[in-house]
Amino acid sequence: MTAVAEHAVEEPFHHPALYYSGPAEYLAGIVPFVESALAAGEPVAVSVPGPNLALLRDALGATGEHVLMLDMAEEGANPGRIIPGVLRDFADRHPGRRVSIVGEPIWASRSEAEYPACAQHEALINLAFAGRDAAILCPYGLDTLDERALADSLATHPVLMDAKGTRASGAYDPQRVLDRYNRPLPAPPRHAVARGVDRESVDNARWFTASYGRNAGLSALRLIDLEIAVTELVTNSVMYGGGTGVLRIWTEDDHLVCEVSDAGRITDPLVGRRPVDEYSQGGGLLLVNHVVDLLRTHTGPEGTTMRLYLRLSD
Repeated sequence: MTAVAEHAVEEPFHHPALYYSGPAEYLAGIVPFVESALAAGEPVAVSVPGPNLALLRDALGATGEHVLMLDMAEEGANPGRIIPGVLRDFADRHPGRRVSIVGEPIWASRSEAEYPACAQHEALINLAFAGRDAAILCPYGLDTLDERALADSLATHPVLMDAKGTRASGAYDPQRVLDRYNRPLPAPPRHAVARGVDRESVDNARWFTASYGRNAGLSALRLIDLEIAVTELVTNSVMYGGGTGVLRIWTEDDHLVCEVSDAGRITDPLVGRRPVDEYSQGGGLLLVNHVVDLLRTHTGPEGTTMRLYLRLSD
């Protein structure tokens, strides 16, 4: 397998997809990427799901001591947290230096609810890192992922790597993926409880959702996360969504689900994914991304719905 010549590309930001089948091809694509970056004096981070992280630890041996290694299943459980909490966090710790990162946000056991947020995340990397001196390599398992994930990867990555070598993606079009998954969310179930919210009822919304979450079985720590997230979403609706909104809450499988809908429209696709010291607006949504297990969003001329998921079991 041919490793990407990191320092030969003209664009400062390099975002290849690595297609692999089995552990041997996985290591053949990633280990040279990591070793080449370290040899060039670049800070390197690897964030992949636990089993693949263990595989890379063994393969890198002592070299791995110079690499920041993170379990993507934990750090990136909510795809909306990956750019600010993993990628930008690492890159911003090394100002003025090129960084190389391996990030694997999509794996076979990702749920149907999670996948659209994963695809949007891969598209947004290109916007978040445009013009930055960085390389982010994203592995895709040919023998574990479905056709949809592989097709979307062609649109979200300008460069493709596999056992045959490296080539440009003729289907590269990240905006198409952002538009495709900015679609209305599935309707809440009939047993969902709805409440109207406005400037006077932010505290009531927080107390109501905390009571619902407690009765549903959320732990004390998760109740705090729920209160934080709902307060931020309701406040966001009051400030930017026309002053009012509708809060709905229900349980779904092993999750508590809560959404807030309003008449506003989100025009910045990276809102909630930037460090708070860059822009004052969006800090609340950034906090939401950090405390929930999943955040799904649909926005358009008719309004915005933001839906959060919290696991009922720790």
